[in-house]
Amino acid sequence: MTRLHNLPLFTRIAAPLMAFAAMLSAPVAAQTNELQATFDDAFGTELRSPETFEAVYASSFEQRIAELADGSQGRIGVAALDLTTGEQIMVLGDQLFPMASTSKIAVAATYLEMVEQGRYSLTSEFPLLIRVRSPKFSSPAAPVREGNYMPAIDLMEIMITRSSNPATDALLAAVGGPPAVNAWMRRQGINDFSIDRDIATLVRDDGEFDPANWIDPRDAATPRAMVRLLQGLYRGDFLSDQSRQILLSSMSRTTTGRRRIVANMPSDARVSHKTGSLNNTSSDIGIIEAPDGRAIAVAIYVTGQGSRLSRERRIASIARALYDGYTVRARQNPGRNWTSAPRTGG
Repeated sequence: MTRLHNLPLFTRIAAPLMAFAAMLSAPVAAQTNELQATFDDAFGTELRSPETFEAVYASSFEQRIAELADGSQGRIGVAALDLTTGEQIMVLGDQLFPMASTSKIAVAATYLEMVEQGRYSLTSEFPLLIRVRSPKFSSPAAPVREGNYMPAIDLMEIMITRSSNPATDALLAAVGGPPAVNAWMRRQGINDFSIDRDIATLVRDDGEFDPANWIDPRDAATPRAMVRLLQGLYRGDFLSDQSRQILLSSMSRTTTGRRRIVANMPSDARVSHKTGSLNNTSSDIGIIEAPDGRAIAVAIYVTGQGSRLSRERRIASIARALYDGYTVRARQNPGRNWTSAPRTGG
């Protein structure tokens, strides 16, 4: 029997009309069903099963990270890069998150570049800038007072290892404020990053928006941008070897965030990182070095989740899953070497 779609166009169009005329004397239900079937056969309008709308993951590794970064209780951003193979994992990697104190890595890098240019030295002294109590939003910049003078190398050490805000504002003022740091990042090709206020003002006015459901572009960056910053620092793309050693060594001595990236790491893994905390958000970014010499750049930003402890636990579980996943990948693909950098020591 010749099917309708094999007939000339005129015949295909006329066929359903002739069938319609022939069925007029049949019961109404039979007319309807037979006419619809003839029409569908002629014009290809039969009902089809809907396509699935479930997320499709490239691997079980990627799916595992996505599950751990479930944002049903608040946004979670993750970016990770294996610096040996170049393999990336992203969850909301291009969405802005509050940087909080993770921005201090860029402040340090900006100052270190100025040392390389001869504009400052590591022993140049600056005063701590201590916040003076003032009502929220009462001024464009929170008032500060000068504290003790300290060498830049010491300011940098406590800024990174203890997340000192007065030390950060001292170095931020020395380099020329937020615009100078933003300009340094742009020169490195990193655009999804912006410091808009000093730390004193950022802390005083914290809580204006809930980061779990509101994206504030001020003092924010994407996880992808922060991983690029880490990658460039580790590889020596942005600073001299001496400068990167100073910064990464300080990051290896960080004392904050013991329940975050470092919490679930095996004892033979080395973590150099910087934490951040503000209203309803906790974060941690850094380099995880495996005993076999591999290095992973990781940026994890967590909002919501009910409590700070819950956010920290989420960071710890994501970090360990990334470490384990990349370790399995290395065993499956031995010998791959993309862009390794020497271990930093410190």
